[in-house]
Amino acid sequence: MQPRTLILPALLVTLVLAGFTLLDRPASDPAPAPRIEAADWSIDQVHSKIGFRARHFGISFVRGAFKDYEATLSFDPGDLSTVETSATIQVASIFTDNDRRDNHLRSPDFFSADEYPTMTFVSKGVRNIDGNAFELVGDLTIRDVTKEVVLDAEFLGTANAMNSERAAFEARATVDRMEYGLMWDRVTEAGGLVVSKEIQIVIELEVVKEAS
Repeated sequence: MQPRTLILPALLVTLVLAGFTLLDRPASDPAPAPRIEAADWSIDQVHSKIGFRARHFGISFVRGAFKDYEATLSFDPGDLSTVETSATIQVASIFTDNDRRDNHLRSPDFFSADEYPTMTFVSKGVRNIDGNAFELVGDLTIRDVTKEVVLDAEFLGTANAMNSERAAFEARATVDRMEYGLMWDRVTEAGGLVVSKEIQIVIELEVVKEAS
């Protein structure tokens, strides 16, 4: 009778252990989220600007822009981590509304436009997204010198207008011009630079979604 007496407890132990094993078994992996496809967008240059400003005599600002450039942009408005962009800017197109100053900026003192006719920016990633604000990290090349820069960017939203879907961005970054070989540095009587080393890049873009 003893073997039969032991059968029931053994079965109970087996069932209990089996129950714990099922509880400990990890759930099946959830289905992967659908991949977001970033769309291509064209730059509306009539409503866009790649500009800059620099301190003059340490008190005021000189502002300018580059009128000739090509840029690509792809992103999904619902996921700013998808932003990718690149730009090629013709240095000789610099415009500050003063011919003498513009010619000086094109000279070897600054951009040396004849030797280095273009400057480029290529994005490498997006980080620190906070609502519509984010940081766009990329490589900026001027006079064949490449440095990583971080643009503080903001997505301004979308609109359906002129039979197209449109979107807009603003972005700013501060760079040291001398790190790129723009070395002219005449000093004022007070000891400051006529043109500051720090240059603020100011970008305003309106873009149009391309047909898929």
